[in-house]
Amino acid sequence: GAKILDLKTVQGDRHVGLKPPRDDIGSSWCEVKIAHPHINFGPRIPNLLTAAAGEGAFFSPGITVIKLIDIEFPEHFINKFPGPKYGTAGLRKLMNVHDRPFFFGVVKPNIGLEPRDFAKLAGDAWKGGLDIAKDDEMLSDVSWSPLAERTRLCAIEAKRAEDATGEKKAFLANITDEVEELIKLHDVAVKNGAGMVMVNVMAVGLSAVRMLRNHSFVPIVAHFDCIAPLSRLPFHGISSELLTKFQRIVGCDAIIMPGFGKRMKTTDEEVFSNVGSCRLKLGSLKESLAVPGGSDSAVTLPLMYEKLKTKDFGIIPGRGVFGHPMGAEAGAKSLRQAWDACCKGVSLDVYAKDHAELAAAIKEFGGV
Repeated sequence: GAKILDLKTVQGDRHVGLKPPRDDIGSSWCEVKIAHPHINFGPRIPNLLTAAAGEGAFFSPGITVIKLIDIEFPEHFINKFPGPKYGTAGLRKLMNVHDRPFFFGVVKPNIGLEPRDFAKLAGDAWKGGLDIAKDDEMLSDVSWSPLAERTRLCAIEAKRAEDATGEKKAFLANITDEVEELIKLHDVAVKNGAGMVMVNVMAVGLSAVRMLRNHSFVPIVAHFDCIAPLSRLPFHGISSELLTKFQRIVGCDAIIMPGFGKRMKTTDEEVFSNVGSCRLKLGSLKESLAVPGGSDSAVTLPLMYEKLKTKDFGIIPGRGVFGHPMGAEAGAKSLRQAWDACCKGVSLDVYAKDHAELAAAIKEFGGV
């Protein structure tokens, strides 16, 4: 059976920076490390979570709040999971993106565009320098924008942009749906030219994504929907760090996560922990590409780079590209110009003097 390895009273919480709750009747806060014999559940996500976050822990007598912070896995156990098929290095090779971040973009308006209008906006952004244009997490296979038609038209625009720029372009199609539809929608998207597929992982379930990973031959990108209700409370639930780790374990090549800034309601420390889950050594599993997001634009790129201290990340603006006052092509250009400024060690304000697209982005998004 399970055994307690360590138990200690703690004075603060390393993940949320808050003091533990105490009241007049003498409640206490402790951190406990428990070992489970994995032979009891095997390399199966539902069974593992039943042991680690099920009735035994969350309904223990006398415990009012409890949070699962992390799980450490023996190497021989973790290697039984698929992990990313491509990972960061594979994505770089596939997209021919080297020595810089990946430039994603969420086509906006996020819902309501007919396929032809959607594809035109994606095409403009690709021509401006975007690597990957994507569906919003709210946009799925809907009657007014069928996945097959939207993907087909976007693939045509991606090819035009490739011919015009000499760079690889990809459409990231959202295939989030009922579990029994995932494989079919994957095949529809890929057949019609999607270079990658996106899944709202916690909405469809970790095991569903593991199933998709075993079928898919294109990269799988995770979106963070339904993670906040599980992780947001500081003293109850499951940490976003662990949920990010699980998304990597089941096979997500890139993981979109709440990023820096007040809008996403995550501390810098939580972002760093989630990014760390994409990179830490997990047996032979490949690293996932971390894509912190939330109200990003050319203006926020230098700070992201400074904080992450690596080029192995993706930036994923929506309005920052598609809400640019000069249009989506200029919005994408402003991203590339901001990166050029980073590489040259020049401030955005100085670089913007000779780059109109960046100047307009600073004026429009400078308060972001």
